[in-house]
Amino acid sequence: MLYAGVWLACRTGARSVRYVRSAEVLLICGLAVLIAPMGRLQLPSFLPELLHDAIPPGDPGYVRAVAVTQLYMTMALMLGLTICVAIRAAVVPTRPLRTALLTVAAGVPVAVATALPRLPFEEPGSARTQMSALLVTVDVIDVFVWWSLTTIACIVISKVVYGLHQEVREARQLGQYTLEDKIGEGGMGAVYRASHAMMRRPTAIKLLPPDKAGETNLARFEREVQLTARLTHPNTVTIFDYGRTPDGLFYYAMELLDGATLEAIVDVDGAQPAARVRKWLAEVAGALQEAHSIELIHRDIKPTNIIVCTQGGKPDVAKLVDFGLVKETAGEGDVALTKESAVTGTPLYMPPEALTSPESQDARSDLYALGAVGYFLLTGQHVFEGKSVIEVCGHHMHATPVPPSERLSAPVPEDLEALLLRCLAKDPADRPQSAADLLAELEACSDTGRWTESDARRWWADHDERLEDKRGQDAGPSTTRTIAVALAR
Repeated sequence: MLYAGVWLACRTGARSVRYVRSAEVLLICGLAVLIAPMGRLQLPSFLPELLHDAIPPGDPGYVRAVAVTQLYMTMALMLGLTICVAIRAAVVPTRPLRTALLTVAAGVPVAVATALPRLPFEEPGSARTQMSALLVTVDVIDVFVWWSLTTIACIVISKVVYGLHQEVREARQLGQYTLEDKIGEGGMGAVYRASHAMMRRPTAIKLLPPDKAGETNLARFEREVQLTARLTHPNTVTIFDYGRTPDGLFYYAMELLDGATLEAIVDVDGAQPAARVRKWLAEVAGALQEAHSIELIHRDIKPTNIIVCTQGGKPDVAKLVDFGLVKETAGEGDVALTKESAVTGTPLYMPPEALTSPESQDARSDLYALGAVGYFLLTGQHVFEGKSVIEVCGHHMHATPVPPSERLSAPVPEDLEALLLRCLAKDPADRPQSAADLLAELEACSDTGRWTESDARRWWADHDERLEDKRGQDAGPSTTRTIAVALAR
């Protein structure tokens, strides 16, 4: 009943730390109070029957037999209490001092019950009341030694567990941020949900894993956050802060986008309506327009790097993330970090020039990748498929894309289809020449229809549960991985 009462008191609602600790004290000490007299409580019913023939009740040895038997029974019951407090010390990370005080408090009722010559339920002439002060003292010493060893063991266990818990907390502490769940992984690092100690603002933390912490990668990672922080477009992820831990781990904090990647959306719902695809492409094109205007190209546009979420109360807003492969086309800053002979990007969305002459990539390379994303959204299939990276890259360099309408065997708005195929042209000169041009042409696509806010809210209401399940499965790396290959000359 004691356990049931504590469980009922704590099972619902948020409880304060003081409330939970009080319940813990009540549970442990209440159990000790119940156990303390049980060794003596049960003896009168069966001990005389056991000893009557061997030792007459008036014999002094009878009293000693009672004392020994009671002590053994008390110790057996204390063993159960010892297991309870030891498990509590191992499972609940607590400061050793609190563990010591709680364990000592649990032993007090047992010591008191052992030391008292007569309990309320015992008859005045019982064997227990005839025990000498020496026998009582021996019993108390035995209980004291047992519980002292139990307390020491619990303190040691608690110190180890609490120390490990603190180490884990410190390992997950980055400045004012505390890491929580892992929510994704990109080409240049893992992303975690985090909380700020003071502002309580939902935050995402991206950090460079230890196996990539070379000097060049650290410099590239630091450059990523510095360049991304210069971008202020509403469809670009916002950077809050960045820094390094004392052991050299580099991280940056950005807004937490509680939504789903385009890849996840297609996985759960297949090909998307043309009006919705046009809206998302226009939003990403706007983000790229700002980046390109300050001489930055992304170089890794793909569905997993575009997150759809609610912003400012509006649903279905596309946000461009993960500028881990961003290239600064002006100045000398990129020479040491992106070699001329390095192929970087995601094969399924990689423009031909990234394979033939990586150093020649410019803003139009991002538009090729965005066209491939649009194709994927419109058809639910990648522009080119293959059994290997080499085969896919070969298709990007030489094969002509199948028009989306043929892939779907269904009508597709002609102007949107034509624009996507232009973005996928092998020659950059045949593509839209800037993100601004692409944005203007997307806005001019009049035959796609409209994707309204009501449509978006209805879609998210229907699919949010499946997306939530998928988010739990996709905390690891995406299937569309970014690669970096150094080409030999």
